[in-house]
Amino acid sequence: MANNLINAGFHVVVHSRSQGPVTELVAMGATQADYPGEVAALADVVCTCLPDAEASETVYLASNGLVAAARPTNLFIETSTIAPSLARRVAADAQASGAGYVDAPVSGGVEGAEKATLTIMAGGETSDVERAKPVLQAMGANIHHVGGVGQGSVVKLINQLLVAVHTQAACEAMLLGIKAGADPAQLLDVLSSSWGTSAMLGRTGPLVISGDYGSRAPMRLIAKDIALVSELASETGLSLPLVERATAAIDDAMKRGLAESDIAALASLYSL
Repeated sequence: MANNLINAGFHVVVHSRSQGPVTELVAMGATQADYPGEVAALADVVCTCLPDAEASETVYLASNGLVAAARPTNLFIETSTIAPSLARRVAADAQASGAGYVDAPVSGGVEGAEKATLTIMAGGETSDVERAKPVLQAMGANIHHVGGVGQGSVVKLINQLLVAVHTQAACEAMLLGIKAGADPAQLLDVLSSSWGTSAMLGRTGPLVISGDYGSRAPMRLIAKDIALVSELASETGLSLPLVERATAAIDDAMKRGLAESDIAALASLYSL
């Protein structure tokens, strides 16, 4: 995503706990910052993409974080998947400093990030979302303003509900077909033009066939996201049986040491 911002002509300031990507981006022309607050001091528009709520809260609200260094010219764009309540809390603190805030989580995986074809769900004031658009359009192909702050996170969590449930369904469907004697490649080809198809079936099917799951979409991230989905469901008073079933399968996968494996490795639970 930072690479695409550089390619779009933006002057990019970078900071990460992992030095490798920073070194790589600096070699491409980016400027390195040593802590989050320095990013806010050097850049008017600040994008964050972080692995979990704890990291997001720290980067924004710690003493050396973004909000502490916020200026009225700053616009913060949070692309991480976090709880809507956290997005609203961080936004309130940022806005108290005069800065703007948009929660703009993304979907499309590593491939979408690399090709700048991400779908981006933006929640925030119209003026802030409009200001964010040139930056978002450098990283994504489908930009949607879905409401006020926090609504971007709501829509992303609905997406993650479907990712989790559809991935589990795709794993079970492929395994059942294979065990029942269907040709795996033909099965996937037939399903791709049938009612039962889905984006996650198209992604998961080839991985189940090969048995080489890799780690492009790590299980630990969908585990974090499905927990946030359950939290949101609880807040709204909904009981979601499919979410509960998917959560149990993902928890099982985590206990079996699959945290760094791709979410398609749910298929391996049925043969371990």
